[in-house]
Amino acid sequence: MSIDVVAALQAAVRAPTVSDRDESLIDEQAFVRLHAVLREHFPLLHEHLELIRVPEHGLLFCWRGASSERPVVLMAHQDVVPVTGQDWSRDPFSGEVVDGVIHGRGTLDDKGSLIGICAAVEALLAEEFVPAHDVWLSFGSDEEISGRAAQGAVAELRSRGVRPWFVIDEGGAIAYDAFPGVKTPVGVIGVAEKGTTSVELRVTGDGGHSSTPRRNAPTVRLARALTRLDRVRMPVSMPAPTVEMFGRLAPHAPAPLRPLMANAARLAPALTRALVRLGPEPAALARTTVAITTLQGSPALNVIATVATAGVNLRVMVGETVAEVVERLREAIADDSVEIRVVEDGPPSPVSPRDEAFHHIETVIDEVFPEAVAAPYIMLAATDSRHFYEICDRVYRFAPFRMTAEQRASIHAADEHLGVDDLLDGVRFYRRLIEEL
Repeated sequence: MSIDVVAALQAAVRAPTVSDRDESLIDEQAFVRLHAVLREHFPLLHEHLELIRVPEHGLLFCWRGASSERPVVLMAHQDVVPVTGQDWSRDPFSGEVVDGVIHGRGTLDDKGSLIGICAAVEALLAEEFVPAHDVWLSFGSDEEISGRAAQGAVAELRSRGVRPWFVIDEGGAIAYDAFPGVKTPVGVIGVAEKGTTSVELRVTGDGGHSSTPRRNAPTVRLARALTRLDRVRMPVSMPAPTVEMFGRLAPHAPAPLRPLMANAARLAPALTRALVRLGPEPAALARTTVAITTLQGSPALNVIATVATAGVNLRVMVGETVAEVVERLREAIADDSVEIRVVEDGPPSPVSPRDEAFHHIETVIDEVFPEAVAAPYIMLAATDSRHFYEICDRVYRFAPFRMTAEQRASIHAADEHLGVDDLLDGVRFYRRLIEEL
């Protein structure tokens, strides 16, 4: 049986499944189209696997194996972020293939994994393969807005008494140019993720006509608070997975860095100081980050605002609490007139063990991507998989695609793209992952 994996990803990209916190702005028909694409390209999957629909558009498939002991969950999400205001060189929803590269929103985040999983399962079903253990496929529909579909999947699995041996979702990758001076690609497997917390800063005061301004208006006090936050430096730390990652990378690092990385546990203070000087991506591995995102003030140019607000997104380091981080913001702002309200309380996840399940993933990476060094890491962004800790101790994050620094920068930005050969190797990864259970 021949599966045109590239055509399947192209068709998936052409369904603009953009998620939005305002449900009235979501194109419901786009999800209907995507589900039709999956049925068209993966008929055996739909014929042989049980499908449970999870509100609103989540899909949960069950593939019965030889044993119901130690089931596994393979995850991806169907939704994508908007393209508004971005300058794309090609139509972001065309799925156009040029010079062996598939272009479009979602190719990396996360329809590449969605199609890769389905293609691997379809090919194995065509060969009448039966997995050693039950395999569940969980495809959420609102990951980009921290929605409810993944929680619905967890609730369904819990109601059936399913406790997975391990869960694997998006997150890591075969990352090129991930660390300064390290030319060897790294197969980073996320064993935890930083917490995603959002707070709103709010300042109130007398408004009025812009012709008679007063000092220290709400917008001025808010601007002062934001300037102070922009200068804040959170404490640095080196969690155990990061120490292990540097130990594995040490033989591939430039000679001056090898002793430092090889002895990361003993020299953690010096290494963390080095990380924060190497740029935003390495620095984010070592501390909680603070990003000022939204601003709102007066509705008109000639009106002084009575209320000024700003949104701040925090990625909370493993080992810290949301309360501790909010208190540091309060100390940095040092202004009681600035109200700090937590609007999304997302603590960091637990850390998954590096045991037999981790080794299973690592072994398949070594087979499919022999050029890469597999290593654990703390993921900087949030995924649907964080909800699965309720029923599983081993939650990992790895998207089996080669990604350059340019490609990683295109996620949530313009010109997202995935190589055709990289997509096919991703399918091979998922296939081997299932075959070797």
